[in-house]
Amino acid sequence: MTLLKQIWNFFASVKLAIFTLCSLAITSIIGTIIPQGESASFYSSQYGAKAAEFMQILDIPDMYYSWWFLLLLAMLSINLLVCSIERFPRVWKIIQSDNLAIPTERITKMAIGNKWQIAADKIHLFNPKELFDTIGMVPTSKDTTNGTLYFSQKGKYSRTGVYLVHLSILIIFAGAIIGSVLGFKGSVMIPELQSTSKFFSSKDPSSINLDFEVRCDQFIIEFYDNGMPKEYQSTLTILENGKEILTKDIEVNSPLTYKGITFYQSSYQGYQDFIFSLTDKKTGQSHQVILPFQKQQEWQEHDVRFGVVNAEALGQRVTRAKLWLKNGQTPAVLTWLDDNQPSVISTENNSYEVVVKQMYATGLQVAKDPGVYIVYLGCGLMLLGLYLAFFLSHRRVWLLHEQSGDSHSFLLGANTNKNKIAFKKMLTKMDNYFDNLS
Repeated sequence: MTLLKQIWNFFASVKLAIFTLCSLAITSIIGTIIPQGESASFYSSQYGAKAAEFMQILDIPDMYYSWWFLLLLAMLSINLLVCSIERFPRVWKIIQSDNLAIPTERITKMAIGNKWQIAADKIHLFNPKELFDTIGMVPTSKDTTNGTLYFSQKGKYSRTGVYLVHLSILIIFAGAIIGSVLGFKGSVMIPELQSTSKFFSSKDPSSINLDFEVRCDQFIIEFYDNGMPKEYQSTLTILENGKEILTKDIEVNSPLTYKGITFYQSSYQGYQDFIFSLTDKKTGQSHQVILPFQKQQEWQEHDVRFGVVNAEALGQRVTRAKLWLKNGQTPAVLTWLDDNQPSVISTENNSYEVVVKQMYATGLQVAKDPGVYIVYLGCGLMLLGLYLAFFLSHRRVWLLHEQSGDSHSFLLGANTNKNKIAFKKMLTKMDNYFDNLS
């Protein structure tokens, strides 16, 4: 046996498939139990210095990108490809074979079979279409020396199910590789009313530039009574060359995608600054500004000065802010305002609708995965392959009709590649048909 043949047989081995699948399953469990992507000090404190050193040697902290895990994936891919090339031609030959060319001797030797006899005066009642209708099949026929051979089959392409699963795994791997090579992942914090055109890569400290800007127009968060965050939402706007292209509210499970880049809501950060919104009730004009804590600001056009002089908080969450507002030379107004709740403040000269909101930054996960649709294609193909492989079977039925004197004989031969008991039960309907002709 040549070396090339030995290598081919090695990768065509079912034992290799079992080994690689078991190895991938075990290592994936390890990768799930042991946190990935943490610092060396984290593993040393959690598992001890020697264990941490051993993990670093085997790339356990970055296991799914380690050389040995990628080697297992490569071995599985080659194994699936070689097995398919080795076995599929025989399966395709069965699918495309001329089943009416089968010798009579083979029909008699089939594991599933039966015989019937019909007298000559009843043969006019025999209808092959009605007979095969009882088992949900449509027959084709061929004249033989002494009679007619009928054949019908169902689910012949179910034999391709396992090979579609093989192909789907390879497609999923290809999609993952494309996503890893051409895609990226990172994160960014964007304060309210501000924008950015870059984010920071999750692989290293470097920044990645976008060819557009992302602005956080508003960040809204709801809390439980105990102060724990309940849900939060960001309003994002995409800008190109200073023009607003797209605005969308995003939540944890509702991201924004633009030019193949997806922005996921992932975290937030509270500030001691406030977003101050002021609307003149007479003119309807509005003014919005970022207001630092205990710093005075001025709306010069309306001769209004204001500031937050005190605040009540629950943890890092501001619940109320004490506002100081002065219009011209009139006495200043001091009042407490609930966070992000509109209130009307009146001075001697005017009335204003005021909203004081604690300022937040929205934390976004940024990802581009050009291989994701290839992965989706692979998953869909896998579902189709599994359906063909497990829920359908290739059922074939031969019926040889021969005449000998005044008697007509019918010889049944059938086979299936799976679920033989159900197939035999279905064929009893043909028994009932012939009983009715007797």
